[in-house]
Amino acid sequence: MNILLKRVYEAPGKRDGCRVLVDRLWPRGLARNKARIDLWLKDVAPSAPLRKWFAHDPLKWPEFKKRYFRELAGKPAAVKPLRSLARKGTVTLVFGARDEKHNNAVALKQYLSR
Repeated sequence: MNILLKRVYEAPGKRDGCRVLVDRLWPRGLARNKARIDLWLKDVAPSAPLRKWFAHDPLKWPEFKKRYFRELAGKPAAVKPLRSLARKGTVTLVFGARDEKHNNAVALKQYLSR
């Protein structure tokens, strides 16, 4: 599996492969055509309560991942398209968070890679 990560505000690259937005909400101030998103999988994003609880607090990161992985395990049909795409070629998980180390795309990549 070749899974890359990229902020949605970064320019798309030739090596991105299939660009999948993994946020529940569309990123602010970004035109859809400029983002060059191939697929938007809202259902793999953390639930609204989990997202609000986490609030991108690095101290909550380990617990966030546990809770998020539990959510993902409960919806295998939502994760299946990502696994399938990743087996076929490069997939870039696109996210809007400012924190590039503590966000749902980073956690999702870990989840898919295990």
